[in-house]
Amino acid sequence: MPTHWAAAVILVMAASTLVLPGCASYEKREMIVTAYSSDKISTNWKRGKVLFWRKYVASGPNKGKRKKVGITSSGTKARKGTIAADVRYYPYGTKMIIPGYGEGVVEDTGSAIKGPNRLDVYFRTRKKALKWGRQKINVKIRR
Repeated sequence: MPTHWAAAVILVMAASTLVLPGCASYEKREMIVTAYSSDKISTNWKRGKVLFWRKYVASGPNKGKRKKVGITSSGTKARKGTIAADVRYYPYGTKMIIPGYGEGVVEDTGSAIKGPNRLDVYFRTRKKALKWGRQKINVKIRR
């Protein structure tokens, strides 16, 4: 084994981030991971009075404005693997592996998702989101 490879192996073993030539590196971080879905309660919407199929923001500064339910803050459709994070720490497109949930990509934000140690993962139904609850998990963040 060449000398520079031996030095690289020692550096990898000393760091918490795994780095191999040609492979992605992951940072491990203990995070509080909660869940959400596109239901009325999770996304704060209500049906219109006249046009019942239209959805409107129920409260807050955008009360009464039309709500695009199921559309993330990055403009994509929420689906299994959609992660909401604080984009100051994890920009849109950051890939993560969450034990018990799987792989996901940061595509959304949330009013309660602040700081580097908070995530929200998307589930198709409120029942599944409630079953997930709130967990403290070691998440792998692709860098």
